[in-house]
Amino acid sequence: MARLQSDRFPLKAPLLAGLGVAAALIAGVAALTWLAGGPAPTVSASADINGQPDVLASAEIASEHEAGPAPFSDAQTEEVSLPGVRDTADALSPQEASPSSLSPAEPVAPPAPLEGFYETGPGGPLPIINASGVRPDQAYAMDFDGAADVPTVSIIVGGLGLSESLTARAIEALPAEVTLSFAPYADDLQTWINRARADGHEVLLELPMEPFDYPNNDPGPHTLLVDASATENARRLAWLLSRTAGYVGVANYLGARLGAAEGPLTELFTALEARGLSIFHDGAGRRAILSQAGRQANARMTIADRVVDSDPTPRAIDGRLLELEALALQNGTALGSGFAYPATVDTVAAWADGLEGRGYQLAPASFLMQLRNPVETRSASAAQDTADAASPSADPHGDTH
Repeated sequence: MARLQSDRFPLKAPLLAGLGVAAALIAGVAALTWLAGGPAPTVSASADINGQPDVLASAEIASEHEAGPAPFSDAQTEEVSLPGVRDTADALSPQEASPSSLSPAEPVAPPAPLEGFYETGPGGPLPIINASGVRPDQAYAMDFDGAADVPTVSIIVGGLGLSESLTARAIEALPAEVTLSFAPYADDLQTWINRARADGHEVLLELPMEPFDYPNNDPGPHTLLVDASATENARRLAWLLSRTAGYVGVANYLGARLGAAEGPLTELFTALEARGLSIFHDGAGRRAILSQAGRQANARMTIADRVVDSDPTPRAIDGRLLELEALALQNGTALGSGFAYPATVDTVAAWADGLEGRGYQLAPASFLMQLRNPVETRSASAAQDTADAASPSADPHGDTH
């Protein structure tokens, strides 16, 4: 029986002896290290990446005599960041940008107002048709080399000027062909508009109009009202229009109740046409009444086909933009309006990037207006007659001033 056990484990004794020697050596090294007061042994991994110091990672085995983490190497002086991490952090951080901090290298358009296209109003320059019959919606339109036979989509993004960060984001992120619409109550409004025009954007001025639930839902001071007198609405309109200069036309802000009142709406459209301004309406109201008021005023007016962000989610916005493509293919033109939500800005910018490859053109609002309501149908003399009718001398009651 003992013979069998010895044959089965012939290396047992040598292995035990070897382990004993190794243990003795380890104990000796540890004793020498302790007596010498040296540091505990460190296990580390290092790599040289693009010439950086070879301290990529280090983990120290702490001894019972040391406390606290091991310090990083002093040689690591540069911040290490993965590509895109800093950009993402900056994008998520709240940043406010003033109009003066945005300076294009080569401005596309000069600052407004242009000489000959304004008169003095209660708050600043009021737009007028110039002595040669050129309208402000022509003078302030951006050059666009588009074709009339290509399906055309225009987008108006509004609500700008009240938030500095959203306004700066819209100006910089959206293609120049997207028209930007500004609230009349914004601080530094002229600076913002000059900045947007310098980047190539056409701009509109928003007019606050009475909604059905006014005054619980109040668009702001100088709101145009259904029950206000013509004189009072004219005063309010003059204040709003003279807040800034450089816009090709106006867009409504709210206004479903006014949009359903043909009489006051016709008066408003007549006054805007007399000043040579285009009118863009988002359709809040009765479309038949809006169209009838536009015809009675002989105004350059058009109605948006879709509000692209009534559901302000990227998927829903994409769906509305696809609807605009279908309408442009069917009718030749399509107009969408939206608000400067981050989702709207990002989705519209991504959609526009591939639009030309799908056989469409993204155009400023003035180009679409020209396709729908050509200004050539009105002679220069007729335009001047309209301007004369809007002048102070032709306004015996001083309603506009």
